[in-house]
Amino acid sequence: MILITGGLGFIGLHTARCFLDAGEQVVLTQFRVRREPDFIKAEIGKRVFIETLDVTAADDLIEIVRKHKVTGIVHLAVPGLGALSAAEDYRMNLMGFLNVVEAARLAGVTRVSLASSVSVYAGLAEGPFREDALLPVHSGNPTETFKKALEILALHYAGRTDLEIVALRIGTPFGPLYHSLAAPTSRICHAAAKGVAADFTGARGGAPHLDDDTGAFYVKDCGRAIQLVQMAEKLTHRIYNISADRPLKFRDFVEAAKKAAANAPIELPAGRGPRNRPNAYMDISRLKQEVGYQPEYSLERAVEEYIDWLRSHPE
Repeated sequence: MILITGGLGFIGLHTARCFLDAGEQVVLTQFRVRREPDFIKAEIGKRVFIETLDVTAADDLIEIVRKHKVTGIVHLAVPGLGALSAAEDYRMNLMGFLNVVEAARLAGVTRVSLASSVSVYAGLAEGPFREDALLPVHSGNPTETFKKALEILALHYAGRTDLEIVALRIGTPFGPLYHSLAAPTSRICHAAAKGVAADFTGARGGAPHLDDDTGAFYVKDCGRAIQLVQMAEKLTHRIYNISADRPLKFRDFVEAAKKAAANAPIELPAGRGPRNRPNAYMDISRLKQEVGYQPEYSLERAVEEYIDWLRSHPE
């Protein structure tokens, strides 16, 4: 039985589906929002079990782990960016992490996969970004800050216990159930599905440029990569990049969207934007070599499927 904290979130639900396809049962935690998409709904109460949980409640977490005889944990739960005060952000991130690993240790869980982020590479001038890169201490936003800190704390905790903790540096997945327009790729697909120009009003950094690099990849491939790492018989490393398997530019993404949506009027500024970094993509050689990961979705197939889903699930 695999416990996925934040399991009813965007990445969590697709990851759950991949564990089910691999023959596992899953426990998914929710904090406030409950979602039951078609691709998992029929399994609820059979191989999918849902529990309401505040990860800062240690006793509740321990009870869930014991109740369901959990053997592995994927810790995806995270507060929304900017949703909490500075103090509450600290409490939620740090206490939540501590409660997860302590519950795992007490129950004899063999491996915890901890969601980290591509944001840890934000301070590097150029890529490709590899797991052994030296990262600056300074961090520009809460996600970058807490992900770096939790990786350090995870490695330290694992070194003092018998618990195996693996950090997953997740890129920028797109696809069904993504609930905001924060990512430019989502804005492009929403616009293509509606046949209108993409609106980047309010987007951080404004509109991307055609030759800017993007680490966009399909959320279904993201979920399978997480499942492969968590279920691997043996892992050599403790940090893994999870992203696309090749460098992509926004030009590639726009072309895929236009092909999927009959030349939708999606236009981006030419060239590279002021915030573009050379070769700003994640190297996933470690992931591919150790767990045999290969993406199942080409960019074109993924964009087409997502646009079709948006048309049938208007938001």
